[in-house]
Amino acid sequence: MKQRIVLDLTELTPNAMGSASLTWWGTLAFMLIEGTGFVMMIAVYLYLASLAPAWPPDSPPPDLGPGLWVTLILLVSVVPNILVSRWAGRGDLRRVRIGLVIMTLLGAVALVPRIYEFPAMHVMWDSNAYGSVVWTLLGLHTTHILTDLMDTVVLCALMFTRRGDNPRRFGDVQDNALYWNFVVLAWLPILACLYGVPRQ
Repeated sequence: MKQRIVLDLTELTPNAMGSASLTWWGTLAFMLIEGTGFVMMIAVYLYLASLAPAWPPDSPPPDLGPGLWVTLILLVSVVPNILVSRWAGRGDLRRVRIGLVIMTLLGAVALVPRIYEFPAMHVMWDSNAYGSVVWTLLGLHTTHILTDLMDTVVLCALMFTRRGDNPRRFGDVQDNALYWNFVVLAWLPILACLYGVPRQ
């Protein structure tokens, strides 16, 4: 079988950043796939709410406290996240190191109120369809926070090694920052569903 070359990629810069990087496109595709999963779960949530005579069924609306704390921490984290991405674009190793330490702490801190958020829903995952969809939405988003937190910890550790000033690592930091923005943005419609819909 004869193979045909479709595109010659030898001219691509090996350490490109942003949309010139293949990793950036992979991250974007990953976010689209995961975003579709969130949209599908939100659609299930709204569909079940439209069928139920009372929403939530057999339980009070969720307590606002833990969800608002998670939201506040995530929104605050956007500022250092944007700064880390800019510093990585400039190749400022010292600031990137500081920024990644801050982002690691904020990612870990966001998980603390999330632990209290599950019981604040006043329903268990196996109680009914409402409990299942609520715990699935919270579980999926928690997994995204954990995933990005682990990525941030690894990048932070790498940036403190002698290979930290590798241009490719700065591109990785930018891709990680892009993904964190997705994690924050994805939370907002979930927040509206979990806390807004039961109070209508």
